[in-house]
Amino acid sequence: MHNLYILESKQIGRRYIGVSSDVVKRLEEHNNKKVRSTKAYVPWALIHKEEYATKREARVRELELKNNSWKRKDLFERINRVAPSSNG
Repeated sequence: MHNLYILESKQIGRRYIGVSSDVVKRLEEHNNKKVRSTKAYVPWALIHKEEYATKREARVRELELKNNSWKRKDLFERINRVAPSSNG
């Protein structure tokens, strides 16, 4: 199983979209400053996860969200309705 995941920085509310087969381990890596693009914004919290049968499917969804601001905005709005951000 492969996952698309979205993290939110508890420090500034910034969001990060990624793909991993082990989201728990990957979240630990983010919070232990082992990921260059996120280490300045720790701590991170998992706010959304989608499961896919293949890495390719998860990666296609990741790129869809990263490259399509409307789809990303729509998903973030749905996430906020379910669990509002602690940053406002």
